[in-house]
Amino acid sequence: MVSRKMSKKVKVGIVGGTGYTGVELLRLLAHHPEAEIVAITSRSEDGKSVTELFPNLRGHLDLAFSQPDLKTLSLCDVVYFATPNGTAMKMVPELLAAGTRVIDLAADFRLQDEKEWQQWYGMEHACPDLLKEAVYGLPEINREQIKQAKLIANPGCYPTAVQLGFLPLLEANVIEPDQLIADTKSGVSGAGRGANVATLLAEASESMKAYNVAGHRHWPEIRQGLNGMATADVGLTFVPHLTPMIRGIHATLYAPLKDENADLQQLFEQRYQSEPFVDVMPAGSHPETRSVKGANHCRIAVHVPPSGNTVVVLSVIDNLVKGAAGQAVQNMNIMFNLNEAAGLEAIGLVP
Repeated sequence: MVSRKMSKKVKVGIVGGTGYTGVELLRLLAHHPEAEIVAITSRSEDGKSVTELFPNLRGHLDLAFSQPDLKTLSLCDVVYFATPNGTAMKMVPELLAAGTRVIDLAADFRLQDEKEWQQWYGMEHACPDLLKEAVYGLPEINREQIKQAKLIANPGCYPTAVQLGFLPLLEANVIEPDQLIADTKSGVSGAGRGANVATLLAEASESMKAYNVAGHRHWPEIRQGLNGMATADVGLTFVPHLTPMIRGIHATLYAPLKDENADLQQLFEQRYQSEPFVDVMPAGSHPETRSVKGANHCRIAVHVPPSGNTVVVLSVIDNLVKGAAGQAVQNMNIMFNLNEAAGLEAIGLVP
């Protein structure tokens, strides 16, 4: 493999390239003008051509899957982990020691509290000393920290949609933070590519259901982020739903207003006016998940129903792009001082 010093392009390794987020990284990075994928790993598909598994990449990527090898990966400028929870933390310390930067798309570094992480993920953390060092990769909040980061905890899909929806309201202190409600819906790709009866077409089609109401792993991540935005501890009710579509998240967010006369439309437009991937829609709009399918955008609309004392925010993203791989590429662009939109210029697919 060529040393990282011999090319101006960012040398990229991807650990776990056979899941939905892995192939989405490949799709986005294949046309990235400043990135070169030099390693893509899969224990189960070792030696198989990437395009044999994903024909959509034919003509765009000439690479085979390989075993995850720390020596090879440490020659990369950045390594993405698109792996199950608990995998990245076993390899990250050695990669950081070699000078390789890491973006973890799983949850290994999202929570800062070790005991809370172990409670929600049911295992001991392999490198708890790195939990506070990791930068939470939500660019709209932590852009300056991301620029200097060695380790990025890429946000979850639900947390991205929910936090971006509540952010302007909490920063401006115009809502009561102890009574927040996030009613969220996700396409079945959010459950991953593994075989699962609940996500079979005959099970998920023409139906919708809530799940993990008693406690979803994204709840502590969302609460941690919202607490950082608010002037007081946040109270959050978070209810996820599975919907019969492949991609997309729709978050309907509710909060009691402190100031019923606040100009919320202007508040949102001003907060996000310089953000390349957050689109505040005109007053009265109802964003659709299909408008962000395949794109790295979050589309937001803010409403105040006739009662006048509750704000309703509608926030939509593609769970595999802004909710995962796209946001990870956005973080890489910031880390390496590239154009933040590089590789992410795709327009949403309609229909």
